[in-house]
Amino acid sequence: MQLICPHCQFSRELDPDSIPATAKTATCPRCQGRFPLSVQTTGIEDNPSADLRAHPKAGFWIRGTAMTLDAILVLTLQAMLGGMLFLAGILNGSGDENLALLVQLFSSLLSLVYYIFFTGYCGQTPGKMALRIKVVRCDGSPLTYGRAAFRELPAKFISGIILAIGYLLAAFDDQKQALHDRMSDTYVIKL
Repeated sequence: MQLICPHCQFSRELDPDSIPATAKTATCPRCQGRFPLSVQTTGIEDNPSADLRAHPKAGFWIRGTAMTLDAILVLTLQAMLGGMLFLAGILNGSGDENLALLVQLFSSLLSLVYYIFFTGYCGQTPGKMALRIKVVRCDGSPLTYGRAAFRELPAKFISGIILAIGYLLAAFDDQKQALHDRMSDTYVIKL
């Protein structure tokens, strides 16, 4: 596996077995900068059979904070892009009812694409990236767009429709899994 210093971009090929399991940080031999070992450098991405049950999980509050950051970003995008779409429709002389419906559909689609794309692409929405947490499959296999769509649409809908108890489950579960995580066979881990 390749270890890359984020400070000076120095890289070195290392045998994953040569890194102690308890190692949390690395020191660059060139610039002497210290940096945390990420999930990729601890072998979880490289070793699908790694035991993720023992990996530190993201709790309820950090996940809620990431969700709040994502909601703020999505609402900002919806307001800006939906406003531009509405303004373009007004300038073209479109009717108000049809235009409002189009803007609402666009906003809903934007939200779905945001969550499914980021979760399926890298397991992290921008809110999760900021807080260094990531969605991974329980068996260590890659997270697909199909799995991400299932997690974000029907599974989260069910978690929320039962008075958000599905979301609260992450606060009490020993593996910090919410109902939608259990349904989609995923964990949210700390990087």
